[in-house]
Amino acid sequence: MGGRPRKKWRVKSMMKLLLFCLLTTVLLTTGPTADAQQPKKVPRIGMLTTNSLESYGAFRQGLRELGYVEGKNLIIELLKAEGNFTRAQARAAELVRLKVDVIVTTGASDTRAAKEATPTIPIVFLQDPDPLGNGFITSLARPGGNITGLSTLGADLSGKRLELLKEVLPKLTRLAVLGNSANAGNGIQLRETERAAGAFGMQLQYLDTLSAKDFETAFRAASKERADAVFVLGFPGPLSERALLGQEAVKNRLAAIYPQINYVEVGGLMSYGTSFADLERRAASYVDKILKGAKPNDLPVEQPMKFEFIVNLKAAKQIGLTIPPNVLVRADKVIR
Repeated sequence: MGGRPRKKWRVKSMMKLLLFCLLTTVLLTTGPTADAQQPKKVPRIGMLTTNSLESYGAFRQGLRELGYVEGKNLIIELLKAEGNFTRAQARAAELVRLKVDVIVTTGASDTRAAKEATPTIPIVFLQDPDPLGNGFITSLARPGGNITGLSTLGADLSGKRLELLKEVLPKLTRLAVLGNSANAGNGIQLRETERAAGAFGMQLQYLDTLSAKDFETAFRAASKERADAVFVLGFPGPLSERALLGQEAVKNRLAAIYPQINYVEVGGLMSYGTSFADLERRAASYVDKILKGAKPNDLPVEQPMKFEFIVNLKAAKQIGLTIPPNVLVRADKVIR
């Protein structure tokens, strides 16, 4: 009889201990779960460009292959500068205010605007003909600062473009060169073109085209000087304005070669240059690494690995030009 109160006390103590252990377990297990349920920050990319987001399908595909789904675990803020540096500066400042995690640029003027806007937010350029000469990096291996990306070797390809033009037009001696002095890479591309043209014995006529309004005047001047063909260094405007170059070439019945495929896709005769689709896919991996903690200075600037030669037979027919079979067979893509 005397042992029953002690037994009853022991049962109560055990019940209290069990209840304490259960409460402790609940607190320990629900704490981390509550934290895990907190919404994760969705990374945000800012794109500073001249064209629509649809124009960068290879870049977006590269991101998808790395597991990013727009609107789900990635947000892309695209702001268009339309090739205007003042507008690019304003758009870059806006991306900084939006606190994006990475800024992706698609041209030298956009990269310069982003560089001025922020010394801390990582910047990845999809392509640049001369990132060292433009002052964006200190070396290819160790870019320095907050900028890295991919180079196009734009100036180094001038000789190959002239060689293709010479094969299409064996009697080519007078060449009109269209450039834009406001474009960051224009100077080095022009110098390389002059050097290459000298080796072919060609006479150059440089025509500065600061905007699409200058195209008609430039082609008229080229025709007046009896140019045999037109060599386009590059134009930072949107695709709609690049199409005007092809239209002017057709109107003046002049063969023209361009640095990028998109000029040919909107009516130009032919292009030879770096595969921009390949650069875009590779740029996606730069963005992925930065979002995962890598620093731009630890990501070397890479050179192009793939080049493409494109011919537009529709444009050739419009100016009465026959592309030699030995040239046509080397084309990576033929638009008929």
